[in-house]
Amino acid sequence: MAYGETSPLDLPRPIPGGYGNRLFLFAVRRMATAGVNDAHAANAMLGAFGRSYRRPLVLMRAMMLELARVSSRKILVAPCCCARMTADEARLMQATGQALREPNTAYDELSVLLGNDHALGALTCLQAVAQAHNDLGRPLQLYAAE
Repeated sequence: MAYGETSPLDLPRPIPGGYGNRLFLFAVRRMATAGVNDAHAANAMLGAFGRSYRRPLVLMRAMMLELARVSSRKILVAPCCCARMTADEARLMQATGQALREPNTAYDELSVLLGNDHALGALTCLQAVAQAHNDLGRPLQLYAAE
């Protein structure tokens, strides 16, 4: 790519508001690109949750591994520095925000994201991550994708 060209990656959605949402998105992006044991993702969790960082970190790792295991399609993730999201990231954010209050809707979103109907394990992972964020004071707010 030459200087001044735009990226072929489609970034149609704005980045979500709220510290919990941005932390979640940052960790997803880091773990997707550098692996689930990424030190930057772990450090972000430590900075956000203090000594209680281990629970949300382990649950995020389990969620990422489950999404990779179950998905029958590639899930597009933008680089960490992007101020916008891919449609797949927006769908994941929306499903995570709905996971605790509207699990049936979240399951439908995950099924579309994963490209199949085997999303129950992924849904429970999203619920666990959302509950951990809520319990530790960094709730994941509902993200309304267009």
